[in-house]
Amino acid sequence: MFQRLSAATVAAAIFAALGAAGPAAARCEGYVPEPKPQNTSRDYVGQTLDEIRERGWIDIALYEDFPPYSYEKDGKAAGIDVEIGRIIAEDLGVEARFRLVQAGETLDADLRNWVWKGPVVGGKVANVMMRVPYDSDFACRVDQVVFTGQYATESIAVAYDKDHYPDDPPVPAYFRYDTVAVENDSIADFYLTNLLGQQANPNIHRYPTMEAAMKALANHEVNAAMGPLGQLQAAATDTIGVHSPPLPAFSIGTWTLGVAVHTSHRDLGYAIDDAIGAAIADGRIAAIYEAHGLGYRPPAER
Repeated sequence: MFQRLSAATVAAAIFAALGAAGPAAARCEGYVPEPKPQNTSRDYVGQTLDEIRERGWIDIALYEDFPPYSYEKDGKAAGIDVEIGRIIAEDLGVEARFRLVQAGETLDADLRNWVWKGPVVGGKVANVMMRVPYDSDFACRVDQVVFTGQYATESIAVAYDKDHYPDDPPVPAYFRYDTVAVENDSIADFYLTNLLGQQANPNIHRYPTMEAAMKALANHEVNAAMGPLGQLQAAATDTIGVHSPPLPAFSIGTWTLGVAVHTSHRDLGYAIDDAIGAAIADGRIAAIYEAHGLGYRPPAER
């Protein structure tokens, strides 16, 4: 069966790993540091901030086929994250060069492939990877990576057919009886399957992308769609409403997004964090989101 392992799977990986966790422990308690890679070439540990400035460009990894955040348009990378990447590059005084990469099965795999080691076959690490969900416990475990530059908050929401729900927008319990579209193997897919059980499985229509799920809603093939708020807002029409209902038994319905750099290049991480902090403070990042038709929510803490 074809499965698209998209950026939504990144958040799903954290949900799967942490959503059923027991009582909270002290941060990093029990985590054993990962072994450091030995005898790796310069290509596989990235470049220092000084080297990036000397050569005049920064290599930024973005998820492919992930509108409105990152996708190919007219042969070039486009989207919200592309524009934020240009802010980073401009602040560093270099050119931004973008690489659209495929998501792996887990966030660990993505970070290994594109931040700290490199893929087994073809390609190499980038200087920075964007749209990385941040979780402090997860950050303890992956000590090859610095998680920094937090620039937005994302959450799971529901888009719905206004004609089908003229009075009250649907909540997850409705999908025991009503149809809902999700991206296959996404965080919304996992959540609804766990919450509603097998009896609701015929009502959960799975699509290869969130964009395809929203098209199904627009074509009245389903009553609603569930997924990341930004993607729902970007694809909404006059006949489609979007809201953020309560999500019972969902421990990670909202998360912070930032960037990842190799742990050896903390100076680069600090510079990126400063650039993003300034762009949040002066409204440039909010303006980018608004230009794409999305409401902007800054990270809760920086």
